[in-house]
Amino acid sequence: MRVALSDSVSLSAARRSLRAALNARRRQVSAAERERAAHLVVRNVDRALHLQPESRIAAYAALPWELDAAPLIALARSRGCRIYLPRIDRCRSSHGMRFVELRGPWRHNRLGIAEPSGSATIGARWLDVVFLPLVGFDRHGLRLGAGGGFYDRAFAFRHCRRAWRGPLLIGVAYSFQELASITPAAHDVPMDMVVTETEIIRCATG
Repeated sequence: MRVALSDSVSLSAARRSLRAALNARRRQVSAAERERAAHLVVRNVDRALHLQPESRIAAYAALPWELDAAPLIALARSRGCRIYLPRIDRCRSSHGMRFVELRGPWRHNRLGIAEPSGSATIGARWLDVVFLPLVGFDRHGLRLGAGGGFYDRAFAFRHCRRAWRGPLLIGVAYSFQELASITPAAHDVPMDMVVTETEIIRCATG
């Protein structure tokens, strides 16, 4: 989908409209297509990154209409990485999101997203690679998220150019989620890379 967010309408209204259209498109993806795309993404990630043992990797538990991250998690496990998933908390010091090591039982949060229930957490600054879910993206690295702002708050430290900028932020998406351009909001944290089932996109602002 090649759509630009226009300055002629409010940013929030434009983003709501795009989210609705892209979410509807994602829900049309068949189970077979979703599985195939997820494995092609893993192939592209493996070619681009060569994940190293003990790397601290954050992924996500996909909702049924999102591109499945389970094959990515399996790849990271096979490379000996330490794997973390986001957990949404009310703790202000974590900006609403913590990254919890993937071990032990799971739970579902108020949004219906599966989360690890353990206590081994890591600060967002200390992750090596983060695979982010997204609704839409452009080639400048701008990400249209689900609207909660959790990832933008967790990685807001990247706005400070004098600070260390790690980790590497990588969007995971179907190729049809690409937008021609996204008008940035002040809180947006750009990605370094996007991986789809068809290509690896190294973002202009990453």
